[in-house]
Amino acid sequence: MVIDQERCIGCDACTIACQIENKTSNFWINIRTQGGNKKDIPNGKYPNLELNFQPQLCNHCNRPPCVDACSSEALIRREDGIVILDKELCTGCEDCISACPYGVITFDNELNIAEKCNFCAHRIDKGLEPFCVICCEGQAMQFGDLNDKNSAISILISKRDTFQLKPEVGTDPSIYYCSPKLKRVL
Repeated sequence: MVIDQERCIGCDACTIACQIENKTSNFWINIRTQGGNKKDIPNGKYPNLELNFQPQLCNHCNRPPCVDACSSEALIRREDGIVILDKELCTGCEDCISACPYGVITFDNELNIAEKCNFCAHRIDKGLEPFCVICCEGQAMQFGDLNDKNSAISILISKRDTFQLKPEVGTDPSIYYCSPKLKRVL
């Protein structure tokens, strides 16, 4: 997935779409500012304040530490790269939550299990896009095959200044962010 921060308006349509599609009360997508603040808190110091939104969700890492931490084998990385959590196998130990360097795995207190973004794998298996991508008002989210050099997202990554979150942790995330060309100055 590629998220274009220049197009993201922080509207939370992706967050709500995810909750509806996955029938969860937890937020599997959180909108933050590029500096990591909650979305309504700008970065910088007055008078030089800026506000650029950054949806954060499971990074579907190529080397996912959550999968290694899961002793019940409830977390797996599919051949297509999607990291799936099997709710039937989850014991609620929360080891995956501690292992995730991005803080994007949540805990459902009612069901006593971990939860996370699954890229709407049930939709992808039918040839559809994740529901957050469909519902993104600013068309900031793009989904496709990173291994296909001719795919729209591979071309976007090659043409824009992109980055992955926390490259220093060595997980090789499958989420790329396009840096905003323009800063939203307050």
